[in-house]
Amino acid sequence: MLSTHDRSSPRDIVRDHVASGRLPSAVLGIADASGVRELVAFGADPADRFPLFSITKPIVALTAARLIQDGRLTVDTPLQAALPEFTDATPTLAHLASHRSGLDEPPLDTAVPLRHELLTRGQVFAPGSAVEYSTLAYSGIAALIEHAGGQGWEAEVDDLFTSLGAPHAVSADLADAHPIADAAAAGHDMTTFAAQRNPGAGLGGRAEDLLRLGSALLRITAGDDQQFLSPATLDAMRVPQTIGLPRFDPASPAADREWGFGWHIAPTGFGDDAVFGHGGWAGTEFWIHPTAGLAWVLLTNRAIRDGVDAAVLARAIADSR
Repeated sequence: MLSTHDRSSPRDIVRDHVASGRLPSAVLGIADASGVRELVAFGADPADRFPLFSITKPIVALTAARLIQDGRLTVDTPLQAALPEFTDATPTLAHLASHRSGLDEPPLDTAVPLRHELLTRGQVFAPGSAVEYSTLAYSGIAALIEHAGGQGWEAEVDDLFTSLGAPHAVSADLADAHPIADAAAAGHDMTTFAAQRNPGAGLGGRAEDLLRLGSALLRITAGDDQQFLSPATLDAMRVPQTIGLPRFDPASPAADREWGFGWHIAPTGFGDDAVFGHGGWAGTEFWIHPTAGLAWVLLTNRAIRDGVDAAVLARAIADSR
């Protein structure tokens, strides 16, 4: 039996979440390959910035993919190419970008410098032998980006958005981003977290700028090679790298997910195996539905979200085309 939300429009679903208090605020954006189709806000302004949390991961992975496309990195480039002082079994860029690195994960709000965490925490399994969701791995990707690109990872991200006509669209400066309503209750120190400028979770941005990226990705999936990335490179990023591998922690909420190069592939309940994208810790969502020809963004700011199901919203958006 369909729930009330399954019969509702995407706008109505999000409005109800905010009106009921399940979400403190939200910006919903939907785009096609031509641009924004809908951009609405509840308890916020459509142009407000929010912490993106793990939507940062595919953005950073895209910057690495551009360097692969330019011949300055390969998927097999080892972490030790950038960090020769890394003395454990070295993961490759592909391992790092698909949660197969084996790195021991620190808390998201660790006060220890991320490079130090990367070099000292060790590994819980051999690279490539299992799957365990890792934000720290993206500190390794950032090191490889900086080694190959000759500039900081944030500058490479800015180059990506500049190519979309939106320079300075996202950044790791969260000073003007919406606060997380229940960060303390969820055991998270946002001040310490923001100071890390975490390349796996630290970017902030606006829905409209993510929709620019989503529209470009839709054009690429349709075969347009006049974009910031070639269709062949994006196709390679979307190939699942984790099917059949054991999960290091089968009880983890992420244990049933399949990963490509930076992307969560075919999420459960979204109704389409072609879907790719990523969610974030405080409820942020960024998804591309090539079959429906739509991309969508939900920016919000609550870690504990009983009754909020991204899959319900995804199906409603796909049905709205």
